[in-house]
Amino acid sequence: MLKTYIVEDSPVIRENLIAALEELVAVEVVGTADNEAAALYWLKQPRNGCDLVIVDIFLKSGSGLGVLSASTDLPDATKLVVLSNYATPDMRRKCLELGADKVFDKSNEIDALIGYCQRLASGEAANSSSGSL
Repeated sequence: MLKTYIVEDSPVIRENLIAALEELVAVEVVGTADNEAAALYWLKQPRNGCDLVIVDIFLKSGSGLGVLSASTDLPDATKLVVLSNYATPDMRRKCLELGADKVFDKSNEIDALIGYCQRLASGEAANSSSGSL
C-alpha cells in the first residue's frame, strides 16, 4: 500500500484525484493540505510518514515550490511529485531543481501520474522517464 499525502487547494481536484488513485492504485491517502504551512507542519511530524507526496504549485497560501524546498530532510525513500496546470518547461526545471522526482501536467498527464504511482506501489524502480519532462 502506497502511503500518499496530497497538497492541493482545490477540493474538487483533490477529491477526484483521491478517488482515481484509490480506484486504480494500491494507495492509502494518509492526509491532505490546501496550503504550504499545513503541508509542512504535517510532513515534519515524526509520527507522520508517507511514501509519496503529490504537490500542486499554486496553493491557498504559500506554494508547492515552498513545500518542495522545505522537504529536503524527508526520508530519501519519500517521492515528491508535482501535479500542476502550470507544468511549463521552466516550471518543470525549477521543481526538479528543488527536489521533485517527477512533474506532471494536470491537463494531459494524469495517466502518466497513475502509471508512476502504480510502479511505486508495486515496488518497481520509479525512475523511468515517463512524465519526467
